[in-house]
Amino acid sequence: MNVPYHLEKEEKAVQLLEKLNVLTKWHVENCTEYKAMLEKSETQLNAPTLGDVPYLPVQLFKLLDLKSIPQEDVVKVLTSSGTTGQQVSKIYLNKETSIAQTKTLVEVMKPLLGGKRIPMIILDTKSVLKNRKSFSARGAGILGFSNFGRKHFYALNDDMSLDVEGLCVYLKEYEGQRILLFGFTSMIWQYVYKEAITQGLNLDFGNSILIHGGGWKKLKDEEVDSLTFNRLLYEQLGIREVHNYYGMVEQVGSIFVECSKGHLHTPSYADVIIRDPITFELVPYGTQGLIQVISELPKSYPGHSLLTEDLGTVHGEDDCKCGWKGKYFSVAGRIPKAELRGCSDTFQGGVRG
Repeated sequence: MNVPYHLEKEEKAVQLLEKLNVLTKWHVENCTEYKAMLEKSETQLNAPTLGDVPYLPVQLFKLLDLKSIPQEDVVKVLTSSGTTGQQVSKIYLNKETSIAQTKTLVEVMKPLLGGKRIPMIILDTKSVLKNRKSFSARGAGILGFSNFGRKHFYALNDDMSLDVEGLCVYLKEYEGQRILLFGFTSMIWQYVYKEAITQGLNLDFGNSILIHGGGWKKLKDEEVDSLTFNRLLYEQLGIREVHNYYGMVEQVGSIFVECSKGHLHTPSYADVIIRDPITFELVPYGTQGLIQVISELPKSYPGHSLLTEDLGTVHGEDDCKCGWKGKYFSVAGRIPKAELRGCSDTFQGGVRG
């Protein structure tokens, strides 16, 4: 059984809705700002369907400190990746939410990575993990995924240059073994793939599996899509198996991984809903719109139902050829900023249901 991709539509909807309604009530009781927003928008707390669960626009976490736990229970603060000068989201985790996040990540990745730790190359620099209490999205990603690996090797030096010598030694040592590679899409493109081209390196990562996520913007600008990215990495670096994932720091534990057929999948504890960017009404499968992410994990802050700034399309449910159940979808990228301003104006107090 492909846990956590085993629940069919009806069973999943019932289980998830029950948990989300409990979370909505919990956050109303424990987060003053959240309660005020729900009261202002006259939202019903007991949603009859997943589409009725009240949601917050993800931008709110850049503007407000939202948490449903006392300050002394905060064990970790995650921040979104923003360019210098940009406001970043701050996400407050307690021990319970942090443990749930780690456990769920293990479950989501098990169908791809199995239960054993394997040699791991992190296509990033170690310096991103300096502060153990406060993590950027990059740091949180590395920390989460490093649980699947052993003998971790960081492929980039602090100045972002590729440690070619160290990499060659590592690949020789684990030749013939399955190696886990992890990194962020644009960084792999910029600092590993392009560097290998510049230096004329023909590295062979052998029997490796690459898990990557994060910004596609740089690659889209260069007209590189997912299939091209995978092909080029195979040609230049010999990376055999590649899986993209979609996730965000604002919703811990919601990791949507690409299956063997190239679709992102929703696991049993999380889901995506697509809304019209103007009216916020639900749109049918096959229609592009704004992605709403829902998850049963965020208990330390009101992030269980969020409207993102990303455009995506649900292609179907329970019938992907890979055999995993759940919705399968694709992400087209960020909504243009001008449209975004228009859509955030519509929120009147920041919450919809």
